[in-house]
Amino acid sequence: MGNWVKEFKEFAVKGNMVDMAVGIIIGGAFGKIVSSLVNDVLMPPLGMLMGGVDFSDKVVTLKEAVENAPAVQLKYGMFINNIIDFTIVAFAVFLLVKGINQLKKKEAAAPSTPPAPSAQEVLLGEIRDILKTK
Repeated sequence: MGNWVKEFKEFAVKGNMVDMAVGIIIGGAFGKIVSSLVNDVLMPPLGMLMGGVDFSDKVVTLKEAVENAPAVQLKYGMFINNIIDFTIVAFAVFLLVKGINQLKKKEAAAPSTPPAPSAQEVLLGEIRDILKTK
């Protein structure tokens, strides 16, 4: 049992695991921002351009509500909103990954210059050259 606890502790405390947890939390918050962008900023003008259409209200009723049973509806307007959400998130992630890849290419392309020889190496080189001439 103690071995399992030790293994779990090593797993949970790894840097990658913490980074992933932070990414998930920030991703959740980013998802809310994108949803608000789509629902509150993009969809109203898009609906207006399409003659006052509000996508979130678009439904196809398969079965009307009866007594205590709610109506059965296909909410294709919400589906359209979610497709737009996904497209925006995917594009943002694409731009982020593209930027990171460009930074990596710049680092790889930068020629690394060898370090200058130390004072001891220079002195030893001079001694070697003097000994060669004798």
